[in-house]
Amino acid sequence: MTVEFKKEDQKQMTKWIGGRKKYTLLYKATRDGCTVTAFHNNCNNKGPNVTILYNNDNFIYGGYTSLSWKSVGNYQVDPKAFLFRLYQNGNWKPVQMPVTNTQNSIYDHASYGPTFGAHDLHAFSATINFDGTVFALNGSTNFGTSYTMNGENYNSIANGNLKVKDIETYLVEDIPAGAALDEPWRRTPEWNTKLLDELKGRIERYKPLKELKISQARLLMIGEVGAGKSSFFNTINSIFRGYITSQACSGNAEHSLTTVYRMYQIRNGETGKPMHFRLHDTRGLEADQGVDANEMAYLLDGNIPDRHQFNPSVPVSTDTLGFVGSPHLSEKIHCVVFVLDGSTVDVMAEKVIERLKNLQMRMNQRGIPQVVLLTKIDKICEITGEDLSNVFHSPLIKETVDRVSQIMGLPRSHILPVKNYESEMDLNENVNILALMTLQQMLHFADDYMYNYLDQLEEGKLQQLNIRE
Repeated sequence: MTVEFKKEDQKQMTKWIGGRKKYTLLYKATRDGCTVTAFHNNCNNKGPNVTILYNNDNFIYGGYTSLSWKSVGNYQVDPKAFLFRLYQNGNWKPVQMPVTNTQNSIYDHASYGPTFGAHDLHAFSATINFDGTVFALNGSTNFGTSYTMNGENYNSIANGNLKVKDIETYLVEDIPAGAALDEPWRRTPEWNTKLLDELKGRIERYKPLKELKISQARLLMIGEVGAGKSSFFNTINSIFRGYITSQACSGNAEHSLTTVYRMYQIRNGETGKPMHFRLHDTRGLEADQGVDANEMAYLLDGNIPDRHQFNPSVPVSTDTLGFVGSPHLSEKIHCVVFVLDGSTVDVMAEKVIERLKNLQMRMNQRGIPQVVLLTKIDKICEITGEDLSNVFHSPLIKETVDRVSQIMGLPRSHILPVKNYESEMDLNENVNILALMTLQQMLHFADDYMYNYLDQLEEGKLQQLNIRE
């Protein structure tokens, strides 16, 4: 288990503290040294803070105080202080333990590291050396003296020892209502009706490279069950129809609601004419089900016809009904869109990640660009959920983008946050703007593939591009 104060942990901490909070790292033992001097130099007079101990046995626990550490040499009164546990033996088991004896909420002394209560939780004194694996802390615990334990004890909180991989203290700051969370980590034009109209116009006017005689860019969406593949098509379709649509089946079923390979058209709401791109939807990935590497090769190469019914017991082959034997470039996939649920990235099954990596090999062999559609971002960050225009200000979403970039081995610019229409009854301008910015970027990547294809065509290398691996 990694030493990390993840977004789920921060969300839980915010629920306990109340309001809307931002967390900034002040002190980290592996970075600053496990000494009382380093702790107080980094944390004194900074404001409310939370200290987290990462136990060697994957128990994660600590304490919160609404006061600043000041090295006053005495107890401090803080009725808002509490102890907590987030993980027990690597499993998510959050519990809050409020202060009962507020006169002894924290013990603030220059000779002590973070100390809560009458030594309910005293982390360390003096200097603790790192042995290459853990800090064997010299503190003590007397749980239940100043804090109510809610049935917990030393063993259930810290597995009966004070050996830790790391200790961190974060500054906890209020976020004003309606305020953006931070400076934008991805720049965009100002969000307004003018931008929305411009985006719609650009996408309606979009056409692939005419030199390649391609009428439509083809974007293949793949991802876990319930991640939002079909919902993204419905969202884009709704924008151009002018009302919420549900043409593609979507929901939260245990297994994929998509069993048929669909090449969805997006049509102009006024004329009904199809636009110059298609969104291809296929069945959702599961740990032991979904598109396999062989089927992916056929999908990428344009061999599988529209409305093909997937059957796990009958693999796709050249004998499949409607199999396209010699597909033109216009029938191939020009960009692959991985659709991932941003709110569950941290708990994505290893088998699913392994399947995604295996599928990526087929795409990389063909030089097909890949992006990630990061859905359900309103569940990652509360403020973004309240106002979607905060998406590129949110450090929580930025952290998720960074994490997905590492998991998928793709540049951060290829990770595209989005919110689909799910429970809404009416269109929302900000949902439309973000979805169209995302779609526009996907079309840019498809164009990149076509330009690369054109380069190789002009260099006389077209033949090798038609070889299936």
